[in-house]
Amino acid sequence: MSDAAQPTAAEVRAAAEAVKTALDRHLAAVERRSGEDDPAVSEAFNQLAAAAEAYDELLYDRYDEVTPFEIPSADEALPPYAGPEPNAISVLIRRDYTVAEPQRLLAQAQRVEAAEYDAVDEDDAAGTVPGALGVLFGEFEPDEIASRHKEFGLEEGDSTLWVTAAEEPPEAGEWLEAPFEHIDPQQVVCRFDVSAVFDDEVSDDEDDIDFVDEDEEEEEEDGDGELEPINAEK
Repeated sequence: MSDAAQPTAAEVRAAAEAVKTALDRHLAAVERRSGEDDPAVSEAFNQLAAAAEAYDELLYDRYDEVTPFEIPSADEALPPYAGPEPNAISVLIRRDYTVAEPQRLLAQAQRVEAAEYDAVDEDDAAGTVPGALGVLFGEFEPDEIASRHKEFGLEEGDSTLWVTAAEEPPEAGEWLEAPFEHIDPQQVVCRFDVSAVFDDEVSDDEDDIDFVDEDEEEEEEDGDGELEPINAEK
């Protein structure tokens, strides 16, 4: 952004004041709310979110600084499933891995080929990382690879599982050319995510706790990720 296009200090200050005003309005709406779905609270929330986002943008443009606010985006959130009982479902799974130890990956693929063909050709598919991945994912179920990923030289990243509803099962081969396109968010019955960010959130919460008894043992959270349900049919 050029200097001419930068917001002025007065504009940033005005945006900060707007956040303060929106905070007061939101608190007042919460204190007066008539129920869980009070529209006044929702309106005040949206106004606060908009004010915070505007301030954050101006603050960054003017001073190259950011706020600690994180406003959830309505565009990114999946709506709750509100359709009829499904006659068929599709399960979509994505799992990310890093090839942390290529040599271990190659060795495992070569063992599989040796067991299958009684010999390993140096020019065969198992001699390259793409080829080794093809051998291993062709031999083992994805769930087995997920549970044994370290044996295959892989490091887990994020993963997600979506269950989507359908009126009727598709015809054989109907979607094979583009299996992950045209997913309707309204048809997602439930979704489960696994990510290291959930562990970070747990660690942050633990850091905020003051332990009175210093000799008391502190339990450790498992660092392999947590299963987070996002949307589920009620």
